[in-house]
Amino acid sequence: MKKLEKYLDREVFELIASVAREMGVDAYVIGGYVRDRIMGRDTGDIDILVIGSGIELARQVAARMGEGKQVSYFKNFGTAMLRHKGEEPLILEFVGARKESYSRNSRKPVVEDGSLEDDQRRRDFTINAMALSLQKDEYGMLLDPFDGIGDIRRRLIRTPLDPVITYSDDPLRMMRAIRFAAQLDFSVERDSFVAIRQNRERLNIVSMERISDELNKIIMTQKPSIGFLLLDKAGLLQMIFPQFVALKGAETHDGKGHKDNFFHTLEVLDKLAEKSDDLWLRWAAILHDIAKPLTKRFDPRAGWTFHSHEFVGAKMVPAIFRQLKLPMNEKMRFVQKMVLLHLRPIVLAQETITDSAIRRLLFEAGDDIDKLMTLCEADITSKNRSRVRKYLGNFALVRKKLVEVEEKDRLRNFQPPIPGELIMETFGIEPCRQVGIIKNAIKDAILDGIISNDYAEAYDFMLEKGKELGLEKR
Repeated sequence: MKKLEKYLDREVFELIASVAREMGVDAYVIGGYVRDRIMGRDTGDIDILVIGSGIELARQVAARMGEGKQVSYFKNFGTAMLRHKGEEPLILEFVGARKESYSRNSRKPVVEDGSLEDDQRRRDFTINAMALSLQKDEYGMLLDPFDGIGDIRRRLIRTPLDPVITYSDDPLRMMRAIRFAAQLDFSVERDSFVAIRQNRERLNIVSMERISDELNKIIMTQKPSIGFLLLDKAGLLQMIFPQFVALKGAETHDGKGHKDNFFHTLEVLDKLAEKSDDLWLRWAAILHDIAKPLTKRFDPRAGWTFHSHEFVGAKMVPAIFRQLKLPMNEKMRFVQKMVLLHLRPIVLAQETITDSAIRRLLFEAGDDIDKLMTLCEADITSKNRSRVRKYLGNFALVRKKLVEVEEKDRLRNFQPPIPGELIMETFGIEPCRQVGIIKNAIKDAILDGIISNDYAEAYDFMLEKGKELGLEKR
C-alpha cells in the first residue's frame, strides 16, 4: 500500500481523524477528492466514508468546528453535508459505508450497511474508488483495490466490477463515464465502452433531469465535442437528443454539396468554449443550426439552401428545452433569441454597414449583443483562411459601429419614449389599431434615424402620424 499523507494537508482531516478515534469508528477520505489531488487538480469537495454512522460523525465534527459552518442532515440516505465558510471554503459529505443491490426496473438500490471493501466495489469507476485512511496507524495510506491510480496514469475510465453489471445497475453511469472522459481527457476502456453500447436502452429508466445534468457538464468541458462524439458513438445521443443527430450528413447533388452540419456545430461549440463559459450561450451554439434538416432544399442555380432556418430553429427551442427538462424561463428565451438572431451580424458583415441596420440589431439583441457577436464569430468555420480573415475583419467593423451607434443613440434595451397611454390620452381614443400603428411608426422612425431617441422629437412625430390617420389632438 502506498502512503499519500501529503494529500491530507488540511487541518480538517486531523480533526475528523481525532473525532473518529474518540468515537471508535474508522473513517476514510474517498472518491473525487482523492482522484483530483493525485491528478494535481484543485478541489474543495471532500467525501468522508465512515464504517458506522456518517451522520453522527458529521454532528461531532461540526460541534468542534465552531463558527462559519452549515450542516444538513439527510437521515433517509444516511448522509450529512457540512459547508465550512472559512478562508478556504469546503464542502464535506459524510456517509456510512454501504453495499447495494439493484432491481431490473429501477436505478434506486436496496442499501445495507457494509465494509470499506463493499463501498469501494459499489463505486462507478476505479478512479473514484480510491480511499485515503484516517486511522492513526495507517494515516494517509492509499487503499486502491482496483488500481485506480494505474488508470489515472493510463488515462482510462474503467469500472471496478464487470461493466455490464455496473451500467445495467445504474445506467446514469454511462453518461458519467463519458462526462469524466470529456472532463479529464481520458479514454473509456474498450470493454466498458462496449458495455455502454449494449446497455444504452437502460438509459430509459433514468429521469431526463439527471441525464441533462450530465449533458450540461459535458457541454461545460474545455472541448465539448469530445463528449458529444462519444455519446454519438455509444448510441446515447440518438436516444436523448435525436434532433442533434439529424444534423449529420453532407449531401452532393449535380456537383454541389453542403457541409456536415453536425460536425460544423461541434466546431462552433468548441470555438465558443474557448471564449465563453456561459452554459446557455453554449446551448445557443448547439442549437443555432438545429432547423437545417427541416429547411434544407436544393436549388439548381443556388445549390443547397436552408432558408429561414433561424426562424424555424427559434420555434424549435422551447420544445427541445421541454424535452430535455431544461429550464423554461429567461435562459430558454435567451437561447431562442440567439438562435433567431445568429445570422444578422453575418449579413451585416457582408453588406455596407448602415446605422439603421445597427440600430435594429441593438434594439433586438439588447444587453446580449456582445454574446451574439461572440456566437457569430465562432460560427465562421470555413477552411478558406482569406475568407475567415475577411469575415472576422468585417465583424470587427460591426463591433466598432455598434459602440459608436450605442454611444450616440442609446438603443440597447430601447423602449420608445412615447407609451401607448400617452397616445390615447393625446388623441382622446380607447385602445385600438391606430395606437399600435403610431407606436410602431415612432419605433421605426427612431431605428431608421428619421428622428432621434428623444421625447420631444417623438412627441412631434406622434402628432404628425396621428394627423395622417385622421386623429386630432384633444
